[in-house]
Amino acid sequence: MKLMQATQLGELALKNKMVMCAMTRSRADVEGVVGEMTVEYYTQRASAGLIITEAIRISEQATGSPFTPGIYNRQQIEAWKKVTQAVHDRGGLIVAQLWHTGRAGHSVDRDGKLPLAPSPVAIQGMQHFTSQGLKDYETPQEITIDEIRQTIRDYGQAARNAVKAGFDGVELHAANGYLPNQFLAESANQRRDDYGGSIENKARFILEVMQELIAAVGGERVGIKLSPFHPYGNMVLDQPVETYQYLIAELNKLDFAYVELMKRNPYFPAPAHYPAEDELTLFGRMIRQMVIANTGYNKASAEAELEAGIAKLISFGTLFLANPDLPARFEQDAALCM
Repeated sequence: MKLMQATQLGELALKNKMVMCAMTRSRADVEGVVGEMTVEYYTQRASAGLIITEAIRISEQATGSPFTPGIYNRQQIEAWKKVTQAVHDRGGLIVAQLWHTGRAGHSVDRDGKLPLAPSPVAIQGMQHFTSQGLKDYETPQEITIDEIRQTIRDYGQAARNAVKAGFDGVELHAANGYLPNQFLAESANQRRDDYGGSIENKARFILEVMQELIAAVGGERVGIKLSPFHPYGNMVLDQPVETYQYLIAELNKLDFAYVELMKRNPYFPAPAHYPAEDELTLFGRMIRQMVIANTGYNKASAEAELEAGIAKLISFGTLFLANPDLPARFEQDAALCM
């Protein structure tokens, strides 16, 4: 079974080709510090070839949802050390997914401050989970050039903090409607400066963040998650194929470890002008780095994807959530909890 074969990801020796993808748990305290429940949660899943953590806030300004963890102060870093040590003690590997939510937040959990976003355009047709219950999204404040530059530096510092906390690497969360994704989408980005307008300008933020991460901790420790056709959070691109072709071509010029490519989610139908082909078909062979395929895989479909040869690793979400020992269950053909 290909899923159970050992492989190499940059300088990391993975014991199998099964990756646990990021899943928000909202189990941190109000200060963004994780506790023993988080240690237990990740330790239980250390048999994965690689664990990608829940999204971790890079700064106080990056806050979107309550009770989500951060990695920008000493207490948070010390708490994550317990997680990484426990995972390593069980023979596992773990990388930190770095997160800035952009407009996907609310002022009630941001000390009254509006979220920052590429443009002052609110998410429509959805509500946000806050510490005071569901609330309509607010119109965000447009992020300034100086704030963009600070945010890029915040990503670099968060990456250094992650390595200090014992993580084996970092993943830029550039998917699912959060800040990097927002810069790509005309539904969120109506700027006319160096970070808006043309495809090249809209891709600039992601590319500059990736350059910052690589400079901070080395490319062998860096990955990125992309969701080209996922419209969650009102992510609608006028030219989705052309935008991601350009972004991937520019990412190919950088030296880093992997791209986690999220396939479209059937629960969130893409806009009518989006292509019918899936993301791996359209973009997978363009990517120079190792490809991790994500979204909706089971044992059979994951094996088939590896056989097809574009993806070298498969990431699983809900199956790892319900089955902490998922690799053993796949290997033994045991029943799964669903």
